Amino acid sequence: MQDREWPQEAELVVCTVDNVKDFVAFVSLDEYGGRQGLIPISEVARGWIKYIRDHIREGQKVVCKVLNVDRTRGHIDLSLKDVNDHQRREKIREWKNESKAQKWLGFVAEQTGMPLAELEDIIYKKYGAFFPIFEDLVIDPETVVKKIGLTKKVSDVLVRVAGENVKVPHVEVTGHLHLTCTEPDGITVIRNALKKAGAEQKTSGVGIELLYLGAPTYRIKVTAPDYKKAEKAIEKAASAAIAVVEKAGGEGRLVKKPKSGKSQ
Repeated sequence: MQDREWPQEAELVVCTVDNVKDFVAFVSLDEYGGRQGLIPISEVARGWIKYIRDHIREGQKVVCKVLNVDRTRGHIDLSLKDVNDHQRREKIREWKNESKAQKWLGFVAEQTGMPLAELEDIIYKKYGAFFPIFEDLVIDPETVVKKIGLTKKVSDVLVRVAGENVKVPHVEVTGHLHLTCTEPDGITVIRNALKKAGAEQKTSGVGIELLYLGAPTYRIKVTAPDYKKAEKAIEKAASAAIAVVEKAGGEGRLVKKPKSGKSQ
């Protein structure tokens, strides 16, 4: 794809070390068709370097920062020392995910007969990467399918492949919902209020659970892809329940518990 022929300055790239000389290391950029780049000895490590091979060797996978790109001469200058441990881990994780996603797209193309290059081009123009679409397809398939505008056949296979291969991390937000209503039909009012809270599960990827702890307290637990969605969902569900109770002359309030993370 044209968009991925050359890296951008300051971008982090995954490279394979091809050849190490006394004062420079030559590498291939894995994400850019094996384009060649070089790391001068001054960019290999911080401080004085006696032997370059003490820091980099042939066949090694490294994450580098792009310092300069000269398309006319075909030169890409890179830095190894400007990438910290956190950046390296995150980039390797991203690269592995992208590699998996490209294989999945190859399977989708094979199953549907759609040219792989065309499929990749459509998705890359929408997302700028391949793995994120599979995450989004697990969380909110209907919205994603409309967004990318592919045929039903291709969309169905994409959704199936995403569901079979991607596990999206979720977070939990919990709280206690206190609902009271002293009217004669108070039990029915509270039952309707809880039903209303559970019905607020309209955002894809969000789950709501309600558990009776003993009058007038109910535990409410929301799971979502991130805290922003979870917080919004628990507030919306609690507000819906409280509104039903207050309309009948009762009272309600939400007491949220500290956040906790959960991977699924």
